[in-house]
Amino acid sequence: MQTASLLHPVFCFSNRANKVDGWMKMKTSNLSPFLGRVSFTGKSQTCKFHIPVQRTRLFSIPSADDGHPSVSVSEENSDTNHAFNHEEESLLSKWSPPRYLWRGLSVFIMAGQVIIRILTGKVHWVNTLQQLERVGPRSVGVCILTAAFVGMAFTIQFVREFTRLGLNRSVGGVLALAFSRELSPVVTSIVVAGRIGSAFAAELGTMQVSEQTDTLRVLGTNPVDYLVTPRVIASCIALPFLTLLCFTVGMASSALLADSVYGISINIILDSAQRALNSWDIISAMIKSMAFGGIISTVSCAWGVTTMGGAKGVGESTTSAVVISLVGIFIADFALSYCFFQGLEMH
Repeated sequence: MQTASLLHPVFCFSNRANKVDGWMKMKTSNLSPFLGRVSFTGKSQTCKFHIPVQRTRLFSIPSADDGHPSVSVSEENSDTNHAFNHEEESLLSKWSPPRYLWRGLSVFIMAGQVIIRILTGKVHWVNTLQQLERVGPRSVGVCILTAAFVGMAFTIQFVREFTRLGLNRSVGGVLALAFSRELSPVVTSIVVAGRIGSAFAAELGTMQVSEQTDTLRVLGTNPVDYLVTPRVIASCIALPFLTLLCFTVGMASSALLADSVYGISINIILDSAQRALNSWDIISAMIKSMAFGGIISTVSCAWGVTTMGGAKGVGESTTSAVVISLVGIFIADFALSYCFFQGLEMH
């Protein structure tokens, strides 16, 4: 005779006879969706369980009645919803955002931290003056040289075409507008991004991979206060003055080239520039250069403090910081130009 006993969550099957073959159905109150049929075949006493259980334990327990062992099956994970939730949680725990995504978000987070520290007065002024000297006076030479040759190159193109059209007296005005609105702030920012932005990213990246920023935290100094905020302030202050200097040098080189090569008097160039320019053109150039300085310093510092991978990571961060800074400069230049000069001729 076959007997079966169920004590949740353990199923116990015992055999007291040797010549029984057949199927037996079992019903339970709380596991009926998962319990199927149990079969015993012949003398081999093979049990077939049609139960969709993921993890089971089989063990034998000696019977106190007849000495024959009893087969016990213990279920561990019977809740399929719990299994699905656990699998979903494991998938989410393994997912991590792309590096460029959280690096881009770090730029905005760092910009917000810098603004809060400037408004609350948490600025390391000694370090700010050191970075201001580094960004401003030490960048004057390369900015002047670049502005002079860019001005002469544009003068060649403008003078040729305007002379052909008989508009020699308009050359100075066109050059002045081009330099004040676009060329001076953009060219100066590109030079500073290549010289200063790369230095910021390399310096902070080296400090990050060598754990010097962690040392600052241990000593009770916030790296944003000591490293990032002075560089952002220095860049935002120095770039407007560098832009004004580049505008002056570019116009001077253009006037000298037009006078010496094409025979257009310097007085004509300067008079045309004076009639074409107004105060808003210079102010807009200063505002643009200040925004560009903030973009260069924030992106470079954010890429530096998120550097990983040793010396190779420092090199990659330096390169990508300059590239992202240039892209940000061009995007901001379009946005600011649209805000400043869109519809200007309509008024």
